[in-house]
Amino acid sequence: MPMTDYRRIVRATMVSLVNSLGCYDAVAETINARWGGVCCKGTISKKVTGLLEWTFIDVIAIEDALQRYPITRLMVRRLERLPSVSPGSLMQDGISIVKECGEAIAAVLAAEQSCCADQDAQAIAEVDEAIAAMRQVRAKLESRLEQAEGAA
Repeated sequence: MPMTDYRRIVRATMVSLVNSLGCYDAVAETINARWGGVCCKGTISKKVTGLLEWTFIDVIAIEDALQRYPITRLMVRRLERLPSVSPGSLMQDGISIVKECGEAIAAVLAAEQSCCADQDAQAIAEVDEAIAAMRQVRAKLESRLEQAEGAA
């Protein structure tokens, strides 16, 4: 089965998002406004043509500006395609940690760009869910360790 060429998909999707913003100057300014920096239309042109790769911070800035998240959804679908794991397994717990931490990061970044208390509250809730997922795995690992020590 051929592997998905995520680079081609990301490039094509980013070109579509760039076109939605209108021009390379607008894209560069969107990235600069979000992160501070010195991105320019020449850099965007190189990324559109494939001479440079898009970074996660580019994707986040542009998706947030457009309130459309096709690359983020692509990344989530990658997790959904992972091999089947048994419920309650450490693999499933690890997947849960990745999901919850990703959601927490997105919420924290959204809160950073917002002056709305609702965004801060959402970020706190997402961080709490990530912490809970990690605590659950830690408890399971501690239990396994105790069982192994008891058997030895």
